Amino acid sequence: MTSWKGKSQANTLGYKIFVFLIRTFGLKVCYFVLRFVASYYFFFSLHSSRPVYSFYRHRIKFGRLKSIRLLYTNYFRFGQTLLDKVAVMSQTEKLFDFDFTGEENLHKMVEEKKGGILLSAHVGNWEAAGHMLKRLKTRINILMYDGEDAKIKKYMDEVTGVRNFNIIYVKDDLSHIYKINQALASNELVCMHADRFLEGNKTLSCEFFGEQALFPEGPFLLSLKLKVPVAFVHSFKESSSHYHFYSTELKYFYAEKGATMHSILKEYVDNLELMLKLYPEQWFNYYNFWQKKA
Repeated sequence: MTSWKGKSQANTLGYKIFVFLIRTFGLKVCYFVLRFVASYYFFFSLHSSRPVYSFYRHRIKFGRLKSIRLLYTNYFRFGQTLLDKVAVMSQTEKLFDFDFTGEENLHKMVEEKKGGILLSAHVGNWEAAGHMLKRLKTRINILMYDGEDAKIKKYMDEVTGVRNFNIIYVKDDLSHIYKINQALASNELVCMHADRFLEGNKTLSCEFFGEQALFPEGPFLLSLKLKVPVAFVHSFKESSSHYHFYSTELKYFYAEKGATMHSILKEYVDNLELMLKLYPEQWFNYYNFWQKKA
């Protein structure tokens, strides 16, 4: 059974420290302090280090020294993405510039006036991308589990003010399905992270880096059934001040003869493998992703 529980391990004090440091000293000083924080997790967080090291060593087949080096880089990059998210949401996004491979695909998605589904994963930093993509001239909705502590959410709302993207929280009463349909009907884009699921969710199995892994059924079911275009999208940090966004060409799975949830999943996984070979240090699933259900 997957060991991801859909809950953040952060606390309100940690976020307050991040915000204070960013506002007082700037991101460069925060990145320097982050070196020590990343070192702590590198040496003392074995429960998350083991699966990430195994990902590098046994999935991507890197050597031991490179896998160890990437493990530290992974913690540092993850911390940077958290800091960047706070900085961008605090209206300081001018700190970053970006390249966009495939931007024309998302402009085309908006121009078709059907809305669209963007399938991503817990890699890179899509929340920062959601703030930076104002030039698409439509609202970005990010579907996510409501795993954040209520006090953290209240504090971040006070700090960041109005977001440039909307969050649709996954609810047990399935009210998120109505909100997704409502957003698509308004020609908005809905981004779903299609690599994690909670216990009890329906799943699909697909070979991923040489071994079968489980993925949530929901994003692929919606991509097949909803009559809107789909694109696979990712946002990766390439330097302290630079991001690179990627979008595939539009896919119309609902109109493809013989398309199934499994065939969509296979295309998604192939794209995700390609991206992770380019940016292996930005794999942010800190549990045994390949562990089978009980």
